[in-house]
Amino acid sequence: MELEFKEHKGNVTETEPLSMENLGEGALGFEEPHRGQLREGTIMQRREDGLVVDIGAKRDGIVPLADLAQLGEETFEPGQTVPVIVVQPRNNDGNVELSIAQAKQQEDWLKAEQMKNEETVYEATVLESNRGGLTVEFGRLRGFVPMSQLIGFGRIRQASERYRRLNALVGKKMLLKVIEVNRGRRRLILSQQAAVKEWRAERRRQLLEELQPGQVRTGRVSQITNFGLFINLGGLDGLVHVSELSWGRIENPAEVYHVGQRIKVKVLSVDRERQRIALSIKALTPDPWETAEQRYTIGKLVEGKVSQMADFGIFVELEPGVEGLLHNSELLSDEQREELAVGTNVLVKVIRIEPDRRRIGLSARRVGREEWEQWYAEAAARAEAQEQARREAEAQAVPESESAESLLAEDEIFDEETLDSDILLDDETSEDFSEDVLETPEA
Repeated sequence: MELEFKEHKGNVTETEPLSMENLGEGALGFEEPHRGQLREGTIMQRREDGLVVDIGAKRDGIVPLADLAQLGEETFEPGQTVPVIVVQPRNNDGNVELSIAQAKQQEDWLKAEQMKNEETVYEATVLESNRGGLTVEFGRLRGFVPMSQLIGFGRIRQASERYRRLNALVGKKMLLKVIEVNRGRRRLILSQQAAVKEWRAERRRQLLEELQPGQVRTGRVSQITNFGLFINLGGLDGLVHVSELSWGRIENPAEVYHVGQRIKVKVLSVDRERQRIALSIKALTPDPWETAEQRYTIGKLVEGKVSQMADFGIFVELEPGVEGLLHNSELLSDEQREELAVGTNVLVKVIRIEPDRRRIGLSARRVGREEWEQWYAEAAARAEAQEQARREAEAQAVPESESAESLLAEDEIFDEETLDSDILLDDETSEDFSEDVLETPEA
């Protein structure tokens, strides 16, 4: 076959014959094959002398029968894509001699390069450890995870502890990401840190799509601030504002909750654009004001605890979430106001209730003498009983070590290293978050 090349010189057209053999590989867009090159090809046909494979070159690629014999019972069909190694760019027949057997030994390199380009996360088994890191399996290859690419090792100062931790990982599986591939130097480097970061990002995207207002989720307390709790829902944090912790008054969340505590929450709202999730704990329990009128009837004597002092009176907590006002005009005397303080128990009588406005009026001066004396005697008896119970508990106390072991057995130990470092906020970030926190509807 010949191609004609036409050259114009004035009004004269000269035609020169150009053979396929003289046409270079690059002129037709083909890539010149090189000895030892790893490529992908498509099986065109099966012949008596082997397989004909298209590798994008000008000449046919041939995989000899002798090479196929090394692959055992593995079968190949036309149209199938296979990895091949260029053995000879041009054999005696003028074709490209290929080897699938050699390519099988190097196909994991191709896979590693693909995973690196696509930033794929995969799970691998740790085969062994050394002072520099871990060796993991990667098909027929061995990859290396440097200690600097492992999670949690940067804070370990003692070499002996690092080695112990490395040895403890042998035989276990971990998420990894390919970060360097060098076939020439047979160098395959992987990272746990990059893999976990990628996994967390993907998990955040999934959670933001899955979360809907009204859902009930279980998470762990990842951080405690003065304005509420951050709850890790499995890759993404949501905020339980202090006003959503309880129907009652909680001044210091750290006195009630601890980092790592498993907790159930209700989703109030999801801002996918800003990745803000508003959660609530109190929304999982009934609003006590809905039934307050049934429990606090006018004229009923109740015992409460002083929750707040104001110029015009004293707020008394009757139960978590329900407070009443003891106005100054309803005190026994000015001396009683001076005696009362936040946390003090006091006996009062209900004189007015407005559930719709969340208000209860209380009075101390309308409590009769006999009622005061009876309440005082009962309070003293309760205090004595509590003191007696405390002494008996101390006498039968379980040794501290046994108690600690029991607690650890009953509850799952929370590993601080599994906390999402991206969501542990410093003071400055916490202040920004508190200002931007989503407002939740008043119950």
